[in-house]
Amino acid sequence: MKQYDAIIIGFGKGGKLLATELANRNWKVAVIERSPEMYGGTCINAGCIPTKTMITESEFAERVYQNDYNKQSKLYALALKRKDKLVTFLREKNVENLTRNPNITLYDGTASFICPDTVKVIPSPEKEEAAFELSAKEIFINTGSTPILPAIDGLKNNRYVYTSETLLHADILPHHLLIIGSGAIGLEFATMYAGFGSKVTILEAGKRFLPKADREIAEYILESLKRKNIEVRLNARIQSLHDTTDGITAAYTDASDGTPYFLEGDALLVATGRKPMIENLNLEKTGIQVNAQGAIVVDEQLRTSVPHIWALGDVKGGEMYDYLSIDDFRIIRDTLFGKKERSTEARYPVPYAIFTDPPMAHIGLTEEEAMKRGYPIKVSRLPASAIPRARTLQNMDGMLKAIVNTDTEKIIGCSLFCTDAPELINLVAFAMKTGQKSSALRNFIFTHPSMSEGLNGLFKAF
Repeated sequence: MKQYDAIIIGFGKGGKLLATELANRNWKVAVIERSPEMYGGTCINAGCIPTKTMITESEFAERVYQNDYNKQSKLYALALKRKDKLVTFLREKNVENLTRNPNITLYDGTASFICPDTVKVIPSPEKEEAAFELSAKEIFINTGSTPILPAIDGLKNNRYVYTSETLLHADILPHHLLIIGSGAIGLEFATMYAGFGSKVTILEAGKRFLPKADREIAEYILESLKRKNIEVRLNARIQSLHDTTDGITAAYTDASDGTPYFLEGDALLVATGRKPMIENLNLEKTGIQVNAQGAIVVDEQLRTSVPHIWALGDVKGGEMYDYLSIDDFRIIRDTLFGKKERSTEARYPVPYAIFTDPPMAHIGLTEEEAMKRGYPIKVSRLPASAIPRARTLQNMDGMLKAIVNTDTEKIIGCSLFCTDAPELINLVAFAMKTGQKSSALRNFIFTHPSMSEGLNGLFKAF
């Protein structure tokens, strides 16, 4: 059995950064990854990078060949090839950056615990190698997450059913794409495929569209989707899926009145969320605590209930954002080698973005949440069309909204639905995290024309 200073299970964002950090400190590190197709983690191979690449491609296709399915489908095929080329490049760079360090050993295989300090590795079938054991004084679980597949009759092994990890490998553009779920994944794929020319119908079980978003912003997004030929059906409880000669039929009922419906499409995307990937880890051999959602329970420094075993990234549940996995690495680094000041609680509020077209981004409280908590607030709204840069970009759809505490004059929430929103929200987040008053953004000198100068106008009311 080989002995290491650290074992990292999973080659994701936080894990690869941690491996390099530990190796540079002369730790002997073993990294175990179940599939060479996932080197670098979900973001590079099946998440942020391929989806955002395809969203950019779809926006171009919509501008150039709007309402011309044949031409848009050709661009779709070319976009898939460019996406694959980029993913391959980034995956290879990740492997190169990791394996060139002499203190890091990369193993292809599935890891499972034998006891709290030892894991068994079953090599990938193509390796034709026997299983072996590794031991370490510190072990880090970074196995990520996997799509949730709801228990729907006819879903399993259906050739027309896809997840976010498989749909972008389908080389035929659907004429009519059905999507179960209207969260971030469902909405991003909806606008992506609508941009390429597909008709898209979203089936959402809930009665409220984007329930955690600001109500005004949610309504703006819903209207924007309609203009893109994307239909959203709320209260849709899927009963079963059935193959047809050239596609799939979803049978569902309207939860508000029980009315049955049948909807035909030629592909169906399941976008009902993701769950921590803990299968096959044999956590019961360690005493590690897992919550009701299957996430590994950690403290504010990311230690599990077994002090020398840590968890970072999606496997610990909560918000599954790539940038939080990076911060997880920073927390562990600070705990092991720094001042022990960083923690998961200290990083809030955290912004998030949904890369629709235009995109939506948010940080802090919504107006509804601020009112429920009894804050004295003032609200400002600015239509995206009021920003000159939005007009030069020919994307004037959307609205910007900010919530300020009238007593402290500090920003407590901001929702942006406009082009470049994922960039703009970082400026608002920086102001909030550094304790700036809203006047800091109201009076800041931004370049012109830029979307960021819209923050001058948004915070002018305060």
